[in-house]
Amino acid sequence: MLSASSLYAAIDLGSNSFHMLVVREVAGSIQTVARIKRKVRLAAGLDGSNHLSNEAMERGWQCLRLFSEQLQDIPPDQIRVVATATLRLATNAGTFLQKAQHILNCPVNVISGEEEARLIYQGVAHTTGGSDKRLVVDIGGGSTELVTGSGSQTTALFSLSMGCVTWLERYFGDRHLGKQNFEEAEQAARDMIRPVVKPLREQGWQVCVGASGTVQALQEIMMAQGMDERITLSKLQQLRQRAIQCDKLEELEIEGLTLERALVFPSGLSILIAIFTELNISSMTLAGGALREGLVYDMLPLPTDRDIRGRTLHNIQRRFTIDTEQAERVRLLARSFARQVSHSWKLDDRCCELLDSACLIHEIGLSVDFKQAPQHAAYLIRHLDLPGFTPAQKKLLATLLQNQVNSIDLALLSQQNAVTPRVAERLCRLLRLAIIFASRRRDDTLPAVRLHADDDHLTLTLPVGWLDAHPLREELLEQECHWQSYVHWSLTVD
Repeated sequence: MLSASSLYAAIDLGSNSFHMLVVREVAGSIQTVARIKRKVRLAAGLDGSNHLSNEAMERGWQCLRLFSEQLQDIPPDQIRVVATATLRLATNAGTFLQKAQHILNCPVNVISGEEEARLIYQGVAHTTGGSDKRLVVDIGGGSTELVTGSGSQTTALFSLSMGCVTWLERYFGDRHLGKQNFEEAEQAARDMIRPVVKPLREQGWQVCVGASGTVQALQEIMMAQGMDERITLSKLQQLRQRAIQCDKLEELEIEGLTLERALVFPSGLSILIAIFTELNISSMTLAGGALREGLVYDMLPLPTDRDIRGRTLHNIQRRFTIDTEQAERVRLLARSFARQVSHSWKLDDRCCELLDSACLIHEIGLSVDFKQAPQHAAYLIRHLDLPGFTPAQKKLLATLLQNQVNSIDLALLSQQNAVTPRVAERLCRLLRLAIIFASRRRDDTLPAVRLHADDDHLTLTLPVGWLDAHPLREELLEQECHWQSYVHWSLTVD
């Protein structure tokens, strides 16, 4: 039974939204128990003298009354509440904080921009896959954090006093989405970023991840429109042009953009375009966590796992009692096949790592039932929390598992947006072949298979007499040739 004493809570009083995250520790990771978010737009209540309006404070207190009920039974030393940019600036912040602490019955800490950046980085480091050498970007309501780091350690961190709420009031206050509005907003953001460009570039990074509502909104837009999950400057510029065409903020309509996010989307977009331009960022993906996760992991002395995805996959294997030896057998076969066709198919490391992941959990559906196991597997992966994997990568894994045997659904492979449809099809083919050859669940029955790819035509070459000695797998391969031919994939067995 879940006891309140095993719970931890992190509350972030941001400039745009207030967030509460309640978790418990499970197998070296965190399991979300509750997540509450309310748009408070605290920064909109600051006047020219940085005095916070009574109306804005009342919106904040009303939100905290909701949060307080959830906190009542959680031990005080397992609760952390922090306030960020707006309450750093507000001249009457003390008035707000005094009542906030009374409502929550726990202290509220106004953290510095540098501490906010550090906590954001920790949240990313504990929840986001990919290279350990990263640039983290978080566009909040009143400030923007830019952090470089390696593993769990930050190497440079900056907090800039610009955010999607403050930029909304300053450059889109007339609710007009004109070219001039965007140019002024972008130029002001570039001027603010320029002094920190050199120290950030000196540290360098291999991947860039975004941990803000703006980046979350971009992911939702790209998934709704079937675009690749990677955010690029050209995609941002296309969305800016689309916003300009809408002319008015109230008339902003972009497929995948929710009404809740629409108000601050243009201002956040202008800041992100400036960041991409000044730092010469090639692409960005969505982070798995940020400030709230950083607060939680600060309370829980869990080591930062250098392989976040590996930890997640290991936890899934244990939780669903997956045969790890068979999973590894299939993974090694699929990797061997990928190496043999790498020259023709140009599968990069990122694709091969996702193929590895699919292999390691491909039998998860058996934990429900053998019948329709691929469908069960896809459902579980779509709905499980998978730290280290982006929403698009989760969708790709689910799609591969649903297509691991029998009929092939090309539409599903086209609808995911972690990789191109053609790459998804190629990963699917390698997974299916690896599963067939490993079906005896023994290492000593695996043949020396040669796989050759001529564009999308695959040729399997087996040792002489192997098929005669293994009639069941001969039949499975014959069936597989038919399944692939039904979707116009060419497979020949020699």
